[in-house]
Amino acid sequence: MDLALEITAWSVSGLLMLLGLIGTFLPIVPGPLIIFVGAVSYWGILWGDTHTGWVGFLILFLLLALTQAVEMASSAVGARIFGSTKWGALGAIIGGIIGMFFGILGIIIGPLAGVFAFEMLFAKQEWKPATKSTWGTLVGTAAGVGIKVVIGAVMVIWFVVNEIWVGL
Repeated sequence: MDLALEITAWSVSGLLMLLGLIGTFLPIVPGPLIIFVGAVSYWGILWGDTHTGWVGFLILFLLLALTQAVEMASSAVGARIFGSTKWGALGAIIGGIIGMFFGILGIIIGPLAGVFAFEMLFAKQEWKPATKSTWGTLVGTAAGVGIKVVIGAVMVIWFVVNEIWVGL
């Protein structure tokens, strides 16, 4: 294998994975997807002359899918833990979806506004319980980001260890 090509592959994939890890902290940046693209770019630059095979990429893809599930559910789960009704959890999901169309602030504010509005309008909650549910959404979202960061780090570690030692 050409050393310059291998250095290029590690440089490109390493940069993408670093950007992906940074992106796991930001709601609008698809960090885990960028990490996955980094792994695929390594394979592509070396034309498949790598240790990582379909099993390794399948594991990375499943971790990527897990981060998406965590991201979508975390605000609703947080709201439920803090006493939200089903209406509040639904509001978090709908608010999150609508918020995606309004940039980074919409992604942050959408689920919060959704929980509060659905708790007040549909669940007929008083101000204090609706606020508690909204706080739960914020806590759940923060926990979701933390989980996403951990899974992103696992993805990078998995790829590097798999490429250097394991070869699945």
